[in-house]
Amino acid sequence: MAENVVLVERIGAVTVVTLNRPEKLNAMDRDLTRELHQAIAGVGESDARVLVITGAGRGFCSGADVGDIRNRTEGKGEGPTMSLDWWLKGRSIVDFAPRLQELPQPVIAAVNGVAAGAGLTLALAADIRIASDQARFSSLFIRRSLTPDAGVSYLLPRLVGPGLAAEMALTGAMYDASWCASVGLVNRVVPHDRLLPEALALADTIAANPPIAARVTKQVLQRGLHSTLQQAIDNESYYNTWLVKTDDSREAVAAFFEKRSPVFKGR
Repeated sequence: MAENVVLVERIGAVTVVTLNRPEKLNAMDRDLTRELHQAIAGVGESDARVLVITGAGRGFCSGADVGDIRNRTEGKGEGPTMSLDWWLKGRSIVDFAPRLQELPQPVIAAVNGVAAGAGLTLALAADIRIASDQARFSSLFIRRSLTPDAGVSYLLPRLVGPGLAAEMALTGAMYDASWCASVGLVNRVVPHDRLLPEALALADTIAANPPIAARVTKQVLQRGLHSTLQQAIDNESYYNTWLVKTDDSREAVAAFFEKRSPVFKGR
C-alpha cells in the first residue's frame, strides 16, 4: 500500500489536507480515497475552524485513477477483484461532495493545478475556491463515455448556471483559471507561488470569527439554495435566536463596546 498519499497538517486553527500522489496528478486510487475520507472525518471531529484542501505537485486532483480501476476490474491489482460499480461506490468517491458539504467547518479548495472529473467535484464541493494561475478545470466524464459523476451535475449548474454547465459537461474541455473566475466557478485567481499563503490568510480571517457562527453560516447558506425567500428568513431567525445566547455572541458585543479585539472560544 502506498504511504502518505494524504498529508494532514494543523496550522493554528486551520487544518491543511494535501493530496499526495504528484506523479499521478493526485488521481484517486483506493488508498487516496480511503485516506482522504479518514482525513475529512478527523477534521470534523477536531476543533479546527477551517479546512483547506490542496494538491502536491502539478495537479490538484485529476479524478479517479483510470489505470487502477482497469487493473482491479480485471483482477490485476493488489487486493480483491472488483466491479466498476463497487470501485466507484464501495470506495466512496461519490461520497466526497456530501461529506465536504456536511462537514461543520468551512472548506477552502486551494486549486494548484488540474481539477478534473472527481477532482472537479472536490473543488466544487468546497465553500470557497482559490485557484492558482496554473489551475485548470474540466468535466471530462463525457470523454470517458460517462455522464458527470460524484455530484458534478448537481454542483456545477448552481455555480455557473445551466448553460455553462452544459457546455463544460458536453465538451469535456479544459478551462483555465481566468475563465473560471470570470464565470464564478472560482472566487479568485492568485499567482501560483502565492496560492497556499493566500488560502491560509483567508482561512485565518474566517477562523478569527466566532466558530459556532461560522459553522451555522455555512449551513444557512447551503439551505438557502433550496429555500424560498421566506423559508430562508425563517431559517436565519431560528439560528440567530440561538446564536445570540452563546458566550461568543456576548463576547462580540462586549468587545465592540470596550473597543478591543474579541476572543472567541466556540461556546
